[in-house]
Amino acid sequence: MWAFLLAVSTVACGTADERRDAADAATTRFEAAVRDGDAVAMCRALAPGTRTEVELSGEATCAESVLGEELPYAGAVRTVDVFGRQARVVLQHDTVFLSQFPEGWKVVAAGCRPQHAQPYRCTVKGS
Repeated sequence: MWAFLLAVSTVACGTADERRDAADAATTRFEAAVRDGDAVAMCRALAPGTRTEVELSGEATCAESVLGEELPYAGAVRTVDVFGRQARVVLQHDTVFLSQFPEGWKVVAAGCRPQHAQPYRCTVKGS
């Protein structure tokens, strides 16, 4: 019995580590696109609902609108928290929220700043 529980807990930890690493990698790719001004790669990294909101806010394609959001380069990743299919990645100068989709982790919100006793305020976010 103990061997079974140990095996299950080891697999669960590995799965959480893999999800954490994948969320970290997705954020790092997104931040590289922000730094490089690569609007196509930025849009590819966004969750479908977030991409739609970016297009609606700029009344243009995602690639045309996303650069207008003026996302700052956020620096290095400090922490990654994974909660089921959701993740929060805290960077030096930003917080990014992601969701896991069949094709991988996608950015749901970016340019997020904590507010005292309030939800984060995000520059880019889905509905």
